[in-house]
Amino acid sequence: QVQLVESGGGLVQPGGSLRLSCAASGFTLDYYTIGWFRQAPGKEREGVSCINSGKGITYYADSVKGRATISRDNTKDTVYLQMNGLKPEDTAVYYCKLTTGQGAHYWGQGTQVTVSS
Repeated sequence: QVQLVESGGGLVQPGGSLRLSCAASGFTLDYYTIGWFRQAPGKEREGVSCINSGKGITYYADSVKGRATISRDNTKDTVYLQMNGLKPEDTAVYYCKLTTGQGAHYWGQGTQVTVSS
């Protein structure tokens, strides 16, 4: 079955950087999208960025635009989210989600990002 495993979270000071990884396995799909979402305590889960399997079209939420870069390594079935200039409001659990061309969704278990001095 499809499995998504996030890694790369941690504690970082404001202004610092992190690279999150989402390793996917258990599927062979012609078309899919992998996205990063985050959920802060007491808030709803929100979309951060996504990339599709075809042309690699990307999307960024306004809250991270200019500070985040999503990329993929097809040889490793891994999607990365590089985040720079981190702010305390970026503190959240970050999840990756795979969406198939048929609309099925698969979530990872999440990785905690804490931005604090």
